[in-house]
Amino acid sequence: MSALHADFYADQMVQHETVLEQNECIAEATYRLRVSAPAIASIAVPGQFVMIRLAGVDAPLIGRALAIWDVLPGEDGKPKYIDLIYLKKGSFTTACAESPLGTNVSLWGPLGNGFSARPCDRLIMAVGGIGQTPMLLLGREAIGSQSFGRPSGWANQVELIYGARRESLLAGVPDFRQAGFEVQLCTDDGSTGRQALVPDVLAARLDELDDTSSVRVVTCGPEIMMEKVADASRQRGVDCQVSMETPMACGIGICFSCVAKVKQDDGQWDYKRTCVEGPIFDADKIVW
Repeated sequence: MSALHADFYADQMVQHETVLEQNECIAEATYRLRVSAPAIASIAVPGQFVMIRLAGVDAPLIGRALAIWDVLPGEDGKPKYIDLIYLKKGSFTTACAESPLGTNVSLWGPLGNGFSARPCDRLIMAVGGIGQTPMLLLGREAIGSQSFGRPSGWANQVELIYGARRESLLAGVPDFRQAGFEVQLCTDDGSTGRQALVPDVLAARLDELDDTSSVRVVTCGPEIMMEKVADASRQRGVDCQVSMETPMACGIGICFSCVAKVKQDDGQWDYKRTCVEGPIFDADKIVW
């Protein structure tokens, strides 16, 4: 399905007025929150995001885009809760980190196109910084342990290559391991895993494999990291999708603040809104 299909536009979204059910620190300056949002949880697919804001708070007035980290069932077994991971950095995330349970929040979504469910033998998720956030659900869908209303079980193996500046910034690693993924960690300072950069670890891993014809790479994180992951994949003929982290103001395609340069079929490029025509793009379409 084309990323320009109307299904990806904001008229499909649902708005929830809800409260913080959980809000805990899981790594250095990194928090995981949980809200009850069954109408969103029941239709979201891996790679989509929500816009969220603290209800009744004027600063910041606009919402913030956060990838959906997890979808959890209620007592009836149906999708009810969504978890979001955020880095305490700006005014919203600082206010959110300091908000007690029961705080009123507004959120709307799911937004964006989500990752494609392209079959492969091995899915490698190459992430850095806070870029791990859209990957847990994708990996679970790939190995068939969770379904999101579309084909699941489309990969035989899932690997995570996850890098950060130091060990204390790595967030959610136990969830990836519990899901059954192979996990390789790397840090800039060598405090855990390999002292290496994600693109270099990925390139070495691809070179180790006897056959990359059925390998697929997905990536999210700092733009320079994603560009190098995309280059490493392209040089080895490996399919790669990127989740763009372009800052968003509205999340519904109105403000055009989140545009990225995307190649067209005629070889030229045009600006595309990552909130409605992304955030997932084929890596070879991005003009870095």
